[in-house]
Amino acid sequence: MDRDAVRNIKDRIDIVEFIGETVRLRRAGRSFKGLCPFHSEKTPSFHVSSERQTYHCFGCGRGGDIFSFVMDKEGMTFPEA
Repeated sequence: MDRDAVRNIKDRIDIVEFIGETVRLRRAGRSFKGLCPFHSEKTPSFHVSSERQTYHCFGCGRGGDIFSFVMDKEGMTFPEA
C-alpha cells in the first residue's frame, strides 16, 4: 500500500468514531478516554486524540494510529489492517 493510499484512509476515518465503536469513550478535555481494550483495568487510562488522530494507553503503553489499533486489536499485519 502506498503512502497516498494510507494518508487517504487516515483522512477519511476519524479515529475517535472508529475506536468508539468498540470502546466506550468520554470526552476528557481536548481528547477522549476509556477503558483500555488491550488490558484489564478499572480506571480509564486509554486516551484518544481527535486532533492528532492517535491513541495511547498510559497503563500498558500501547499506542499509535488507526492502523496500529486495528493491528493490535485484531492481530493483523499492516497490509491486512
